[in-house]
Amino acid sequence: MSHSHAKSEPLARVVLLIQDDERSAGLIGGILDEVQAGAFKVDCVKSCKGALERLAHDEWSGSATQQYIVAIIWDLSTCVSDAMVSLAALLFAARQIPILVLCAAQQEEIAKAAVNKGAQDYLLMDHIDGYSLPKAIQSMIERASNVEASFEQNERAQVTLNSIGDAVISTGLDGHVTYLNPVAESLTGWSLMEAVGRRIEDVFRIVDGVTRNGVANPMIEAIGSNRTVALSADCVLIRRDGQEFAIEDSVAPIHDRRGRVTGAVMVFDDVTESRAQSVRMSYQAQHDSLTNLPNRALINEQLTQAAALANRSQHQLAVLFIDLDRFKYVNDSLGHEMGDRLLQSVAGRVLSCVRTSDVAGRIGGDEFIVLLTQIAQPQDAAVCAEKILQCLSAPHLIDGHQLKVTASIGIATCPEDGVDANSLMKNADLAMYHAKDSGRNNYKYFQSEMNRRAVAHVTLEHDLRHALEHGEFALFFQPTISLTTRGVTGIEALLRWWHPTRGLLLPESFMSVAEESGCIVPIGRWVLATACRQARLWQDACIPPIPMAVNCSAVELRDPNFVAGVADALAQSGLEPSKLVLELTETVMLQDLESTVRVLQSLKDIGVHLALDDFGTGFSSLSHLQRFPIDVLKIDQSFIRNLSADSSDASIVGAVIGMADSLRMRVVAEGVETRGQHALLSLLSCDEMQGYFFAKPMPAHAFEEWARQRTGMGPEIAGSNPILLKKCA
Repeated sequence: MSHSHAKSEPLARVVLLIQDDERSAGLIGGILDEVQAGAFKVDCVKSCKGALERLAHDEWSGSATQQYIVAIIWDLSTCVSDAMVSLAALLFAARQIPILVLCAAQQEEIAKAAVNKGAQDYLLMDHIDGYSLPKAIQSMIERASNVEASFEQNERAQVTLNSIGDAVISTGLDGHVTYLNPVAESLTGWSLMEAVGRRIEDVFRIVDGVTRNGVANPMIEAIGSNRTVALSADCVLIRRDGQEFAIEDSVAPIHDRRGRVTGAVMVFDDVTESRAQSVRMSYQAQHDSLTNLPNRALINEQLTQAAALANRSQHQLAVLFIDLDRFKYVNDSLGHEMGDRLLQSVAGRVLSCVRTSDVAGRIGGDEFIVLLTQIAQPQDAAVCAEKILQCLSAPHLIDGHQLKVTASIGIATCPEDGVDANSLMKNADLAMYHAKDSGRNNYKYFQSEMNRRAVAHVTLEHDLRHALEHGEFALFFQPTISLTTRGVTGIEALLRWWHPTRGLLLPESFMSVAEESGCIVPIGRWVLATACRQARLWQDACIPPIPMAVNCSAVELRDPNFVAGVADALAQSGLEPSKLVLELTETVMLQDLESTVRVLQSLKDIGVHLALDDFGTGFSSLSHLQRFPIDVLKIDQSFIRNLSADSSDASIVGAVIGMADSLRMRVVAEGVETRGQHALLSLLSCDEMQGYFFAKPMPAHAFEEWARQRTGMGPEIAGSNPILLKKCA
């Protein structure tokens, strides 16, 4: 629809008066016009027949008419002889339109009968004044509106329950069935008409799938305990025809407005197929799909159990953390398929080097773990490590290629280097990095003087400074999409690091060190300047101006030159301040509250927009939120991830959207990855969304190509009234 089209005039609200006396009609019209100040337009007809014709005309005209009837005032004197017949015709033609009956004193019994038949109210003609008539009209219009709203709400609920894929059953306080949706009808074998009024135990028969003993009905338990309950594991539903289904359910009590329990509702699913696959799924969840070795989750579980047993029985165990040396070069030169084949070969050789009582696993990438469950002394682990190094160093023959690979191994022992899975894994990992720093293709024991944080901090800090000096940083870009126009409303500038040995790194792998070392300040200046320059380049290339969003850390915000640096980046690039959005997290803004408010206001004075990222994960209060000049709230992806299945997350997201609307802030949902999340956010009226469902982060040239393919780079790309955000992620 073109934005240039004028808005259509609102429909006039009409009170239809059935009155054949012109004087009385004038009196009634005058009262309503004087008191309601033009809120209603009074149209008069002289008979019920005329009213029916008028109603029929409006029904036929449909949306073409510029007025609609909100109430009918009917003077009984127009058709006393056949009042009930006329009333029946009016009720049929008027449907949901309320009717007020006017009558003389001697006609009051007829008026009361009319109310019993469906009219809303009646007034005596000699009691009509500037108070009673408008009040009666307004009251019955409001009642009719409430009835209509309640009907629509119930209708929506009914349609929803009938269309969802879960089975739903409800009971009253007496435990008798009050409702089944179609899925519940199918699973129980009872139709709604047959089931209503029967005991829940008759319709919903359940037994323990293992013992075959009867199971207490959860509906009765939920009503009696006034709490949400669930079926026990392995529960089986016996359908009316004897067929059985494995089910899972959740039952909650139903309350009236006063909080009293009035019944219960149960939502359940047929999980027969999923239980049949549970063993396979459990295996897949605990094993690496490429090598079939235990994965990180299973290794952690087994290490936790082994460490606990070692501590109780006073024996020792060892963890070997194995990382292949320069495996990345195999992938880069021969491809990922060859790399996978090599990993499978390595897995087989590692497994051949351990005893049956030990555990070998792959925890990801080219990293493997060996758990030696019982050793006589720490030095015994070296025997296994040397065996693995020797075994791996022999050429791997894969598709005619002789591949040579070495490994670095870190060793941590229990109880010397830790008594729990986390510390043992961490210390073995640190020892492995020490082995790499010592020339690779060797093993190192963890030493108490090794400090993982210090080593990582020093190494990363050095690499970060080198990266800034040698241009190893890059920006990727990800769009924000409008719910209404599907157009691009903003672009996030996302920092990436092309590390010379570790490949492409995301900010979470180095940002904490950057902040602690102060490197984040010059890095942040580079990100801001590069993002502003790129945004201006796109504008100069005749691409519609789209706001660019950049993340700001706590360290940057505390920098006394930060505001001046923002102004300088805008001036150097020529980008309009309104086309830049600075995004901060709740925890950033709550550090030194007063100073933060002053800095944010200075930024607003420049003309940039401000966004609050990861909303909901911090500790800000509504009072704090009102103090900050925020334009956009960005809902953290942790609430979006399980949105389709978690009603509590949906409630939280809905509440945030409602709050933001009341504060006149825009809302962006981050991390939208599925169609279901997109659909539910649309129902919740979320302003904007971003995530892999729309586009992944891309380099500038790839973003341009994506935008051209999507919109032809037409005006649609900017959407309307765009506001941005971002995060260095």
